Amino acid sequence: MNDHGSMLAQPLKAPSAGRALVYLGLFLLGAVVGAAGSLVQSGWFPGGLLLALAGEAGLCLGGARAVGGRGGAVAPAGGWVLAVILLTASRPEGDFLFGAGAGSYLFLLGGMATAVICATLGVGRQPDGDAVRLGK
Repeated sequence: MNDHGSMLAQPLKAPSAGRALVYLGLFLLGAVVGAAGSLVQSGWFPGGLLLALAGEAGLCLGGARAVGGRGGAVAPAGGWVLAVILLTASRPEGDFLFGAGAGSYLFLLGGMATAVICATLGVGRQPDGDAVRLGK
């Protein structure tokens, strides 16, 4: 029997100040990547769309690897979604950033799918120890 118990039964710990700053930085980077992707995706279609989605995927997977958990992928994905949703709203003057073309919809839906995939594939926490298998 292992002495770690179930991960679900462990009490939640508040993140340290350094870890909270890392998550905040990843959230802000996600917002920047979302805003930059919004501009690039329609400019060089279809290459810009692929570049924008690859940038988001790289940031989410890199964040997960840097933090060592799925939260590192969720934080930039949240920033990306917030920035993109705010940029889709039209202004009272009638200005808007996204057109009604297929590329814009592919960017929105593809970006959300990329965020979910990266958060799912993100590095999960592993128990400490030398055992190769969890059952040992």
